[in-house]
Amino acid sequence: MEKWWQQQVVYQIYPRSFQDSNGDGMGDIPGITSRLDYLQALGVGVVWLSPVYASPGDDNGYDISDYCAIDPQFGTMEDMDTLLQEAKARNIRIVMDLVVNHTSTSHEWFQKSRRRIPPYTDYYIWQPGKNGKKPNNWTGFFGEDCWVYDEIRGEYYLHLFAKSQADLNYHDANVIEEVKSVMRFWLDKGVSGFRCDVINVLYKDSLASSRKRLILTGREHYLTLPGTHAILHELRRDVLSGYDCFTVGETCFVTPKEGRDLCEPERGELDMIFNFEHMETDQYFVKWFHRKFSPRRLGEALARWQTALTWSAVYLENHDQPRSVSRFGDDGRFHDESAKMLCTLLLSLRGTPYIYQGQELGMTNFDYTSMDQLDDVESKNIDRLLKRLGFPAAVRWRKMRHSSRDNARTPMQWTDAPNAGFTTPDAAPWLGVNANHARINAQAQMADERSVWHYYKEMLAFRAASPVLRKGDFTLLAATDALFAFSRSYAGERMIVLCSFCKEAQTVPYRGEICIDSYAKSTFDGVLQPYEAVILKEGEA
Repeated sequence: MEKWWQQQVVYQIYPRSFQDSNGDGMGDIPGITSRLDYLQALGVGVVWLSPVYASPGDDNGYDISDYCAIDPQFGTMEDMDTLLQEAKARNIRIVMDLVVNHTSTSHEWFQKSRRRIPPYTDYYIWQPGKNGKKPNNWTGFFGEDCWVYDEIRGEYYLHLFAKSQADLNYHDANVIEEVKSVMRFWLDKGVSGFRCDVINVLYKDSLASSRKRLILTGREHYLTLPGTHAILHELRRDVLSGYDCFTVGETCFVTPKEGRDLCEPERGELDMIFNFEHMETDQYFVKWFHRKFSPRRLGEALARWQTALTWSAVYLENHDQPRSVSRFGDDGRFHDESAKMLCTLLLSLRGTPYIYQGQELGMTNFDYTSMDQLDDVESKNIDRLLKRLGFPAAVRWRKMRHSSRDNARTPMQWTDAPNAGFTTPDAAPWLGVNANHARINAQAQMADERSVWHYYKEMLAFRAASPVLRKGDFTLLAATDALFAFSRSYAGERMIVLCSFCKEAQTVPYRGEICIDSYAKSTFDGVLQPYEAVILKEGEA
């Protein structure tokens, strides 16, 4: 039997970039509420909010100082209650970000822990130095070592991410009880689940130094360990099982076997996971070491995970990834065709699809020209690291243009007006608006039945009405650098999905009754146009 979250499409909102309601240049909760009718018209049933909790904002809200308070820049708790009520009135559920690997160093827990005030003394991972050096040789996710000396405590604290994001210590039973309380607080308010940030790194089994690696020295001591599985099982047993909700975990460097262990139903841990293998097909291990995009590698990775898991979280974009039309398509001559093809691909895969804000418009990577225009702490850290390693400025900037998280964080493009309708024309947006909002914007696309937005709406409706796409098995038919083809089958019905990644027309050995075509054609003659996507019913090779 289908769960409700297996029937829906999730729309991710990055609150500071979605809609500003008060002209201060920062998106906010009332702004989100004002756009619920837009989301309802598109056809999404779930909204995932990136963090709106109280935070100093060093990592744009992923450094939380109070899990049960709304940051004033986003509004008030009353605004959050209104959003939940108005969303429910439109049959839209709200999912929150659960960021519990670390807190901000401004959190009350950390401030008391550094002063050794019970019971907070061991809420974080504290260690003395060794022979005048840091506790171990680990490195973190943001291109730096991961220890900071605290003068008050007289010890170092661990941070796998930014310096202001201190890792929690799950060897202290009090920590997991705090997390349970936070989850219950929000579930009792009416949220319908959690996207769990970097959830497979919670438990550290040792703090021993490790063999030096180019990336993430020390990772064998925290990536997807039995201790993390035990934590997730306990959260399911003690909290989540009492609510009608779901969890999706962001998981770093997991294999299909590890993915199954995290989210297979009988395990009683997560409901689904975001894996990264398909997002790594244009890079060597991490996104800052680029290689030419290969549609074949993308298709093979997608297919591997489609068949590995009982249920998948499928996505092509999020707040940490470049825009898919710029990355996997052609954001110039074949912009609309690419965006529609990628829409077909996403919404035809097996699992719960996730659309990132602006993806339904084909929003592209940023058009910035210098580091001064970036906000992202990770990008700035990496730029400094590469500079120390001797990389020329031009090379460093190419890496930023290709991989910076700010590519996805430019403000939502609502209209062709100054500041794209995201904020008032005379305000200064927290991050620069892409100049192409003059032609890529929601207002224009909603008025054009041939637009990317209308195609997304059509595909959402098609998927909702199709048991084959919602429930069917997945079979890979072809994965080349020109074509990704697969079939979906359910209850005796079969559909074939054809996605062109080619700038030229190509002949393919498939025929059948056409269900939907990104070029809006009525028949399919076996020839795919550039970046065309076709779904065939009862297709035959």
